[in-house]
Amino acid sequence: MEDIYQKIKELRIKNNITLKQLSEKTDLSVSFLSQIERGTSSLAINSLKKIADAFDVNITYFFEGPKNEKYVTKKQDQVPYQIKGLESKYVRLNGEFPARSLAPFLIHLAPNQKRTQTFHHPGEEFYYVLKGAVVFTVDNQDLFIKEGDSIHFPSELPHYGENPLEEETILLCVITPVIF
Repeated sequence: MEDIYQKIKELRIKNNITLKQLSEKTDLSVSFLSQIERGTSSLAINSLKKIADAFDVNITYFFEGPKNEKYVTKKQDQVPYQIKGLESKYVRLNGEFPARSLAPFLIHLAPNQKRTQTFHHPGEEFYYVLKGAVVFTVDNQDLFIKEGDSIHFPSELPHYGENPLEEETILLCVITPVIF
């Protein structure tokens, strides 16, 4: 997380933007942004997305190390991670190169995982159920898909997924644009 806080401050200084100006662009308070830059407050993904949008960078910018183009993601390099506030575990499957527009993931849904929030953002989402089942609610319509089924929808529609099973569900997910 230290790298993320440092990158935010570096971008702000590089763009000659004050904390007050960044606050106005993000609707996040000056004191909160100051705490983020000092690393004394945690940062939710939606707040980081607002900051990325304010600087006109992809949210993945904050997670990237030095730029090295990479097309293959080896199994041993696929490290699960969680996003603050979400129960799901994610595994990135993407390569790394400039102007990447697809974000492929494996998503692990815990048994009986319920909705924590509803999402909507620009782009598209595609899910293929590798194991288990999921109930997606897209634009207030419940859609049950199980192993071998897929779903593809515009991300602008309000959506979320739940695992109705007593076992883990694993999804292959591809979204555009790259948001994390």
